Amino acid sequence: MSKLTETVQTGDWSSEKHVPEIDFESVENGKVRIRAAVGTEIEHPNTLEHHIAWIKVFFKAEDAQFPVEIASSEFTAHGEDDLFTIPCATGYIKAGKKGTIYALSYCNIHGLWENSAELN
Repeated sequence: MSKLTETVQTGDWSSEKHVPEIDFESVENGKVRIRAAVGTEIEHPNTLEHHIAWIKVFFKAEDAQFPVEIASSEFTAHGEDDLFTIPCATGYIKAGKKGTIYALSYCNIHGLWENSAELN
């Protein structure tokens, strides 16, 4: 039997429409704005038949044993009334430590996709 983690796929978000792109910037008072999006370079269809259902974002401080979930966004408009969700989640943290930001996305056809970025 395989583990769930063995099914998570990775890739380059600029050439694969399922990998969550992560970008972040420092803003006022030590806060960091984090954005995770799918389909920035190559648009994902996001139709009822083929869509990104959710994105989750985690942060693991460099001295921590486990990551902490910091955001979770579900996308539910997949063509109803000609309305299509664009899978993008933005949030703010105040970490105070260096670490790694992880983003995980789920496509209803192509499964789980992961990316990470270092927060220094």
